[in-house]
Amino acid sequence: MADNADMKIRFTKMQGAGNDFIVLDETRGSLGLNRAHYRFLADRRYGIGADQILSVRPATRLDTDFAYAIHNADGGEVEHCGNGARCFVRYVLEQGLTGKDTIAVEVKRGTIVLLARQDGLVTVDMGIPVFDAAVLPFHPEALSRRQQQQATLWQLDLSAAGLAPVEAVLLSMGNPHAVLLVPDTRTAQVEAIGRAVQALPAFPASVNVGFLQVLGRDHARLRVYERGVGETLACGTGACAAVVAGHQLGLFDSRVQVDALGGTLHIDWEGDGSRVMMTGPATTVFHGEIDLPEFPVLPTDMNHTA
Repeated sequence: MADNADMKIRFTKMQGAGNDFIVLDETRGSLGLNRAHYRFLADRRYGIGADQILSVRPATRLDTDFAYAIHNADGGEVEHCGNGARCFVRYVLEQGLTGKDTIAVEVKRGTIVLLARQDGLVTVDMGIPVFDAAVLPFHPEALSRRQQQQATLWQLDLSAAGLAPVEAVLLSMGNPHAVLLVPDTRTAQVEAIGRAVQALPAFPASVNVGFLQVLGRDHARLRVYERGVGETLACGTGACAAVVAGHQLGLFDSRVQVDALGGTLHIDWEGDGSRVMMTGPATTVFHGEIDLPEFPVLPTDMNHTA
């Protein structure tokens, strides 16, 4: 950290289908940020404002081009972000950090491959969905379940929050997701149910909660209540998880348009053992500099333990 009270850092603000990000260049060295710094940057009143912060870093392996870290608005590091991955590609190309159209990137749980298309959209190889409870992680003890087509629907007891039980398909897209079918996303109790599901002891690392409305075999609406953020305008891994869950339930074909609050994503998945491909927009909003306090404290941090 700098010797004086503040240090000035450069950033780029980006968005993908309304899911917004602060992107930091750490390819020439670490900025040395801690959880309080990430909270400060993401705060929409005292900082810049974003759902997540993406830190671009040098690759650590010969078969990859970059690595990057993802921090939520609460300062916690997470495993994966599909909308962030698309913004990552646009960023490294616009900043001249690479001339490649296809880029291999290290994330917390492996490697993802990203393709910048000529039409301005970005396609991300999101990997193979995982249903293993240990990977999510998920503790299924004492929970009832039923099978529908190829999917397992787990019943989640939300009585502690004064809510009716819900059924969810659980899977990992590099990060944990619980997908709930709803008749209409516009009237779904996204915050109340999202908070209640995340608080369940069955999810020791919490979970992203998706509210999926099926409009047809190739069309869906989706809202997502994300870990450490709350509801976002879009969630790339959430869209992938929703399509996989709907496909397993026998509701979707292999290509689905997913309409989020902030925009549209296209998800392709052929079924078990195949990789999920996500295509969508990535846009640079503005570049800037900010004076970052060495020990930033927000009013909301007074009763917050990191």
